[in-house]
Amino acid sequence: MIAFFNLIDRVLEIYQLLIFIWVILSWLRSFGHLPLHNYFLALIWDFLYRITEPFLYRIRRFLPPIGGLDLSPIVLLLLVMFLREFLNYSIRPMFV
Repeated sequence: MIAFFNLIDRVLEIYQLLIFIWVILSWLRSFGHLPLHNYFLALIWDFLYRITEPFLYRIRRFLPPIGGLDLSPIVLLLLVMFLREFLNYSIRPMFV
């Protein structure tokens, strides 16, 4: 059972990293420094968009951009961090 919790923790950790990478790439894209005509970068952008947008869209419905600043990635990162901490310190010790 511990291996299962380790797997979930690693998946959530990778998802945190993917959210962070998506934020950086979206900044680069908005400033015009990300050439999406490059096939490899377009594939990475599409993958990150598809994996993060379903959750970000749900957060954006409740938290619209404030002054042109989209806070939904920060909220999603905080939620994933909270979920990791909750699993590691509240659920996991019950199975040890």
